[in-house]
Amino acid sequence: MPLLTVAAIYFIIWWTVLFIVLPLGYRSQQEDGEVTSGTVESAPSKFRGGRVVLLTTVISTVLYAGYHVASVYFGVGIADIPVIVPTFD
Repeated sequence: MPLLTVAAIYFIIWWTVLFIVLPLGYRSQQEDGEVTSGTVESAPSKFRGGRVVLLTTVISTVLYAGYHVASVYFGVGIADIPVIVPTFD
């Protein structure tokens, strides 16, 4: 598989997983009772960006490894996914 294809698939998986991981452990300033002047109450009280990026990278790597094993070793690809939309021939 070409390196650019690997990077593109990994990037799509990573970006999707990022939006799943972002709300994990989220606490707003309102929930903590300490609203910083000049911010909205729904702003995160302690944003842990490094934790989010690390967790996203680990989960994405595991998902990509599963995809890679399924596609290279078992021959499962996009064409093997059943088509739900009927064809009008």
